[in-house]
Amino acid sequence: MTRRWNVRAAAGSPVVLVLLGCSFALTAYAGVRLLEGDRYHILLWLVGAALLHDLVLLPLYSAADRAATRMCSALGRREAVVHVRVPVALSGLLLLVWFPMISGRVAERYEGATGLSGSGFAQRWLLITAVLFAVSGFALLLRLRRATKQRPPTDH
Repeated sequence: MTRRWNVRAAAGSPVVLVLLGCSFALTAYAGVRLLEGDRYHILLWLVGAALLHDLVLLPLYSAADRAATRMCSALGRREAVVHVRVPVALSGLLLLVWFPMISGRVAERYEGATGLSGSGFAQRWLLITAVLFAVSGFALLLRLRRATKQRPPTDH
């Protein structure tokens, strides 16, 4: 049986192709502009970040996810692992973006540039993380409650 490839379906619509081309052009422009300055240190930072992610962080969070999946499976609630993954991912993303402020390393520069206090970012990040886990836990409780209501009664 021969298989015919639909090139249009594989490539997407013309609008998608134009947007993809624009995205590549913008990325190339940003790369050229970024590398205008100190190329060595920028490339070193990019390679170092990729290696740190691939060799250290990826195995760590993969192992943590595997452990959470096993724990939820052992409890008989494999679907509950999603309610751990989402708040961890969002909290981690916030930590990644705001790490200089959360760690307090650039508080003086932040205060000098904005006139606002640079303190309290760590407490706010912890509060947001707690709220994310609380909302996720509440969603899990609602999901479990709905599942028990929909389950037909068993005859003994």
